[in-house]
Amino acid sequence: MQAKKYTIAGGIYLVIDPAMESSFLFHQLQKALTSNKITVVQIWNHWKNVPDKPAVIEKICEMVHGYQIPVMMNADWELLKVFPLDGVHFDAQPDDLDLIRSSIGRPFLTGVTVSNHLDLVKWADAQQMDYISFCSVFPSSSAGSCELVSTQTLQKARQLTPLPIFVSGGITPENLHQLPADAFDGIAVISGIMKQSAPETSANNYYKALSEIKLSNE
Repeated sequence: MQAKKYTIAGGIYLVIDPAMESSFLFHQLQKALTSNKITVVQIWNHWKNVPDKPAVIEKICEMVHGYQIPVMMNADWELLKVFPLDGVHFDAQPDDLDLIRSSIGRPFLTGVTVSNHLDLVKWADAQQMDYISFCSVFPSSSAGSCELVSTQTLQKARQLTPLPIFVSGGITPENLHQLPADAFDGIAVISGIMKQSAPETSANNYYKALSEIKLSNE
């Protein structure tokens, strides 16, 4: 059985909406990738009015793998049986992760959104998942129904697990410094990159802010 090709350690985790007009989606994604600052790409499980779902997934995988970056699928883990996706991100604790793993039949990356639920942090650690993600650390329209996460929760999670921790929701290069630098390893971004006129510049700005925070913590 083929081993997992990629690992996830932190950095900029880019979430993309496949329901975007396809030529615009691919243009924005390509621009973001050329920054060489993206470490993970997740396809949001949102397919409203997408005429050719398989073609979109295949194209995204082709583009992202060209930069040696893993592609995560949000929620719909069964797609890993069909497409060259590298992992699945769960919005909540799955009912039977062991069954999902055996059903897919190959190693793959896993992550989960934990919000303020520290019990879920412990569960993810016990399940040897590849990362956890907090949503939302700031108010954000794209974060949907996510509850606000306190800095105390981030710090407690860091004490509970060595897993890479991502933060998401309303993050900008300017407000990132408000979060405890030692409590997270990366940031998940959607509109802050994909809806900008220069995605590569936005990715660089996020990377610079994240790097400065990490350096200040050393």
